[in-house]
Amino acid sequence: MLIIGIAGGTGSGKTTVARSVIDRLGSDKVTFISQDNYYKDHQHLSLTERETINYDHPFAFDTELLIEHLQQLKAGQTAQAPVYDFTTHSRFPDRTVELRPNHIVIIEGLFVLSDENLRKLLNIKVFVDTDPDVRILRRVVRDIEERGRTIQSIHQQYLSTVKPMHEAFIEPSKKYADLIIPEGGENEVGIQLLSILTEKYITGDHSLSGE
Repeated sequence: MLIIGIAGGTGSGKTTVARSVIDRLGSDKVTFISQDNYYKDHQHLSLTERETINYDHPFAFDTELLIEHLQQLKAGQTAQAPVYDFTTHSRFPDRTVELRPNHIVIIEGLFVLSDENLRKLLNIKVFVDTDPDVRILRRVVRDIEERGRTIQSIHQQYLSTVKPMHEAFIEPSKKYADLIIPEGGENEVGIQLLSILTEKYITGDHSLSGE
């Protein structure tokens, strides 16, 4: 099993890169995991209390559960990933996504390269590096259209948590990357290179497996 971790700032194009690689390789060969689904559950708190949590800090994620699920996949076992509801800042209580062992596992998220224990499970570490102006514009569109946020709340969150947490945790994690892809999904050469490396493993070249 080859595990690829794709990190980068908000709106950098991490998901686009992951999906592009999956399209090239074939969805039957790849298990995709979004770190977003591993936000800690806060159903015991009121909505008002949930809205005050810093969701742009690594501690907002249940990284231990994510690591546990990756270890299950490596052991040939299925895992049940939680599903997160961004409108209520909590997990859906009755919904999960089944993760199945596969040739390739791709996990993408803000802090995929920030945690040492998580990094140890990754065979290829990727950082998607995109201009901050582009990233914030993409985030504004996404949060309004997909998550029901107002422009005022997006502006406040960006200045109070998103920007400082990016500078403190996400940008420094770039030093751990094996491959840096500027401009995310717009970088066809970078995506093709990552796909070729992964295809080599699928065809029997396990020199990237870390074994």
